[in-house]
Amino acid sequence: EVQLVESGGDLVQPGGSLRLSCAASGFTFSKSSMSWVRQTPGQELEWISSISTGSAASLYADSVKGRFVISRDNAKNTLYLQLNSLKTEDTAMYYCAKGPRSTALTSTKGQGTQVTVSS
Repeated sequence: EVQLVESGGDLVQPGGSLRLSCAASGFTFSKSSMSWVRQTPGQELEWISSISTGSAASLYADSVKGRFVISRDNAKNTLYLQLNSLKTEDTAMYYCAKGPRSTALTSTKGQGTQVTVSS
């Protein structure tokens, strides 16, 4: 059974940084592209980033490009998202998702971790 457990969300001031983690189990993590998506109340899921199996390739939504960095540690079965220069509009529940960008919105996700950007 695929299990994804996100952590690292917090309340942070605008301009601040956070590092989110996603611990994966139940599948061969090193053979799966991975993604991050986010959702604000009343809004649809928004894809924000994906990374290839060996970290050679990464993609970012325009809304986070240049501020967020996706990474992974296949030895630890863990996916990361470094959030920098946070804005109030980054406030959302963040989820990691198994698979590439094309399937991220509908694939298995964890319970999410809340990021709140507020002064």
